[in-house]
Amino acid sequence: MTKTPTSPERTTPTSADIAGMRQRAAEEIRRQLRPGQREMADWQGGPLAVSAVPGSGKSTGMAAAAALAIDRFGLHPRRQLVVVTFTRSAAANLKVKIRENLRKLSLPLGGFATYTLHGLALHIATRHRERSPLNLEDLTILAPDRNHRIIRAAVEQWIASHPRLFQSLLEGREFDGEETERLRRQSVLRTAVLPDLAQTVVREAKSSGLLPEDLRGLGNDGAEDYPILDISAGLYEQYQKLLRSRDAIDYDDMILAALRVLEDDAVRRFWQTQVFGVFEDEAQDSSPLQSRLLTLLASDADGADPPNLVRVGDPNQAINSTFTPADPVYFRRFCQTCQERDNLATIDRAGRSTQMIMDAANFLLDWTNDRWQGGEMKNGNIDRKRNLTEIEAIEPPFQVQYIHPVSPDDPQPDANPSPEGLGLEIYLPDDVYQSIELIGKRAIELFENHPQTHAAVLVRTNNQGRLVVAELERLYGDRLKVYDAGSGERRLQVPREILTLLQFIDRPHSPDYLKAALTVLVDRQLVPTQDLDALASLPEQFLYPGPLDPTPAPPVKVARRLCRSLLRARIELPLSQLISFLALTLQYDRDELATAEKVAERALQQTSSDLSLSSIGFVLSEIVSSERFEPVETENAESPYARSRQLTVITAHKAKGLDWDYVFLPFLHAQTVPGRLRVLPQSQFLGDLTLAEVARAQIRVLLRHREFGELASLSLPSSPISWDVAGQLKIAEEYRLLYVAMTRAKRLLWMSAARLAPFTWNKPENLTQSEPAEAIVALRSHFPHCAL
Repeated sequence: MTKTPTSPERTTPTSADIAGMRQRAAEEIRRQLRPGQREMADWQGGPLAVSAVPGSGKSTGMAAAAALAIDRFGLHPRRQLVVVTFTRSAAANLKVKIRENLRKLSLPLGGFATYTLHGLALHIATRHRERSPLNLEDLTILAPDRNHRIIRAAVEQWIASHPRLFQSLLEGREFDGEETERLRRQSVLRTAVLPDLAQTVVREAKSSGLLPEDLRGLGNDGAEDYPILDISAGLYEQYQKLLRSRDAIDYDDMILAALRVLEDDAVRRFWQTQVFGVFEDEAQDSSPLQSRLLTLLASDADGADPPNLVRVGDPNQAINSTFTPADPVYFRRFCQTCQERDNLATIDRAGRSTQMIMDAANFLLDWTNDRWQGGEMKNGNIDRKRNLTEIEAIEPPFQVQYIHPVSPDDPQPDANPSPEGLGLEIYLPDDVYQSIELIGKRAIELFENHPQTHAAVLVRTNNQGRLVVAELERLYGDRLKVYDAGSGERRLQVPREILTLLQFIDRPHSPDYLKAALTVLVDRQLVPTQDLDALASLPEQFLYPGPLDPTPAPPVKVARRLCRSLLRARIELPLSQLISFLALTLQYDRDELATAEKVAERALQQTSSDLSLSSIGFVLSEIVSSERFEPVETENAESPYARSRQLTVITAHKAKGLDWDYVFLPFLHAQTVPGRLRVLPQSQFLGDLTLAEVARAQIRVLLRHREFGELASLSLPSSPISWDVAGQLKIAEEYRLLYVAMTRAKRLLWMSAARLAPFTWNKPENLTQSEPAEAIVALRSHFPHCAL
């Protein structure tokens, strides 16, 4: 009789077994981390600043630290870790990485929540509707730019309410009363100067919690030409009234609403007991108001302990502060405070780039700071003996923080890869067209030798990108796969451009609509660049001149002919075909034409019962004003930009967070790197400054003084000093942008500055003598073997 074998007896793991497995998994996660990342993973609570260099894996370290914190502190859905970052895609990617680590630890997935900053604020505000000023069922969320109808309406209402102030701006430094010049200046103020000022002030002040009354009376010592902050306060006030009257909010209203909800003691204690701590990514891009919200959530409900707040960022990658309220000084100060308390971690080992590229980036950091400290990069003659309030904005562009290679046993595959050739190549071509030709030849050579690699051309402006794409396709269309990253952004502009032309067709004698239409035509390079305010100030004379009017210059004739063809189309074409005609007139590419057709279909569907030009314009206005939420990719969000054997053309701003095997940086001329703030000729009647930049600088001084000093002793800098400060802020950011662009490269960094370049990229064919950026000259001198 055969004996049946018995199966081994199954045993249920004990709590000690589970704890042991979890401890081993935690040790393995920690072992995979680099210095700096490990300090974040060992966090025991309280404030912690983490300053990370490019390519150091801060998101990987944050995800590991978050999972280990959930394990260490036993967090769960009613006592969570909140992880906050800048974009929806970044939040989704962090969520995936944290979950992967939690699975390794055999932990439930409910001990954390990921948000964007505005998503978190909206969640808090709508959770307590009875205390929130927001009712999203009836509100529209807006992100107004200078051309938005609310900004324009705020300007018009301010002009109507302040005729004397407007007259003082109209007269400027000097005015002889000539009627044509008066109309021109009026157009400049109404369509450019005041909309720029309104948008800048709303963005800077509101995002920091300042009210219109906080700005009134500041900086008016009798020596100013214009009471800029008083004007700013009036525009801000009109903007707020219009938002409320139209049941609309902007993104800053979300943060303000969340803070207002948390003013209630019971609500604040509820959230502080629900939130154990906050991890913030990209902390260098936070505004003071956003930082206040996160600090409040991370604080102990009883106020006994310091906030459990981990802020991760890189002050040297702060590249948004000239067009958003982000200011790297706040993260720098947070790092300094944490360093004094021994709570600063630095992740300075990066596996992205080869040694030569890291050396070049470190050299740029030192060279820029040395020249800055030596006074060689000032936008004006700043007297260092002035009081601190006037010059406290003048800080070195970079925090001293060098990029180092990873250790030989680093777990990252192909960390600090071997260079392609020298790793750094610096050229001085004859002109920008030769620069593009050299890029194409080098890219084809690289892809033939290394088919699995990818490359990118990083440009400063979209106009540069369009030229690069057009020339590369003309020269190497059958041999090189080029991806235009800017095409998606241009498609988003299609409804706005169509609406602008429709508004002009509907009201051709409106100076505002005429100028807006001409601006679109200039941006699309269909009309030569010229003084649009002069043309728009007298619409009838421009469109249909009389026999006694002066003979126009050739650029004016081109603009007139195109505008008149648009007006004829309204008469000769049925309304159902008008949008398609405008799309063809603007010479849209295939994707833009498809977008225009989609817009036309929607407009015709919604106006089928009342087809008219005004009803079509209303539908387009709704499309332009509504928020567009793009799909969020949780993994490989950069895949469209980093395909094998593909050369991606993308702006340096949009390239942040991405990397490529080979990076090409053309057009590094002195006029753009770092460039200078300049006053456009049409607004020079106001003086040698722009109102928006002066207001921005003065508000930043006010905010820094409020955060770090005594408000009672505040004395804002004068307009000339503020203009200098604004210029220095721009210079600092341009060098940080160059640093970000350089550190996108893994194996080869290719840089060039042409001897001939366009004076304006709207006319790339008009080449003039150009000087290379001083930073390029310095790099060629310091690395002479890389100068080709």
